[in-house]
Amino acid sequence: MNPEPTPAGQPDVLVVGGGIGGLGAAFALSRQGLRVRVLEQAPEYGEVGAGLQIAPNCTRILAEYGLLDEARSLGVVPENMVMRDALDSRVLTRLDLGDLERRYGFPYMVIHRSDLHGIFLRACERAGVELLNDQVVVDYENTEDGARVLLADGRTETAPLVVAADGLHSAARRRLIGDDVVSSSYVAYRAAVPIDEVRDNGVAEKDVTVYVGPGRHFVQYALRGGDMFNQVAVFESPKALAGQDDWGTPDELDAAFEGSCDTVRKGIPLMWRDRWWRMFDRDPIETWVHGRIALLGDAAHPPLQYMAQGAIMAIEDGWVLARHYARLAEAAPAGAAPDWDGALAAYEAVRVEHCRRIQTTARAWGELWHLDGESRLRRNAIMRARDTYDYSFTEWVYGPTALTPDEEPEMFTPIPLSSALVGAEERAA
Repeated sequence: MNPEPTPAGQPDVLVVGGGIGGLGAAFALSRQGLRVRVLEQAPEYGEVGAGLQIAPNCTRILAEYGLLDEARSLGVVPENMVMRDALDSRVLTRLDLGDLERRYGFPYMVIHRSDLHGIFLRACERAGVELLNDQVVVDYENTEDGARVLLADGRTETAPLVVAADGLHSAARRRLIGDDVVSSSYVAYRAAVPIDEVRDNGVAEKDVTVYVGPGRHFVQYALRGGDMFNQVAVFESPKALAGQDDWGTPDELDAAFEGSCDTVRKGIPLMWRDRWWRMFDRDPIETWVHGRIALLGDAAHPPLQYMAQGAIMAIEDGWVLARHYARLAEAAPAGAAPDWDGALAAYEAVRVEHCRRIQTTARAWGELWHLDGESRLRRNAIMRARDTYDYSFTEWVYGPTALTPDEEPEMFTPIPLSSALVGAEERAA
């Protein structure tokens, strides 16, 4: 794996974007002996937000990278994932996360977003990745033997490969695809607070709990060894539905969660109210690779958050691209130039379909979580009938990350709401 040297000062790979996806890709490629330069527009590297859930398809990769122990030390391995009805608090369904780890070989973890980002940042520093700040990339173009980016200050940077990991509002996506983001009309409020502030609220400190209700849901779990507690409140904004620009405001937050169960209502006053996250995604696309420019992470496949796979998909992207580069480099004659075109074709061939499934399923899950009326009762009946140890709905996503299309598992089979029998217990709740 010794590629031909690039011109002095030019890296083998330029990664645009220093978020979790960009740093994950930079680290994965640097492990193959490549010189990687990351261009991040912010003045310093960092992540905002609160908690992340990382399922076995991600912790498996962290283990391969030698980063899982550090992640365990900073995160929490919960005992269960529990879904409850947000109105009456009754349990709908549960995953035994200890059994899940036995099944898939790796844990389901929760971790602060900044902690996971810091793990990859330190890994990149140890690997010799060149990390540059205040680098605002405004345009992309292919060259005869690679690709070039144009920066806001007029400079250009070139490399045999450019990875565009520049997020939901990607300049590369705008330049190469030209589509726009899609608004869900939902907005998320977050908070991570000391655990002592919520202990009297009826919370389950050792579980990931998701309360699903009409037009809203609420997520809770512990962070940082159990010292902090993460909460996420998501609701559909009436102002967004009415086409108003000022939507998702705190008054809408309070109104959305009226009528919820006690634990949810007690959590709402703790939410950060000086910032909120409007929930956008994009329609899936078939082409991520344009010459030597490859979209990665949210630039390629920004999902709605319902499957908790956004950061994971980005980490998987970098792992898959690096694995295909390594496979082709190992088979190439000594001294041969890297077969980037082959690696990019293999990357696109497997990742597009997997991520399309995640994006479309996330949209469907959002609809399912937020049902009202008779549909809510039918959903609840179906979820209560599920066996705790039925993994038919997780096999396609929590197993080993596919490297080729034939390794991609079959999708789960949805259960029609119309098939549910709603009994007196559901109607009385």
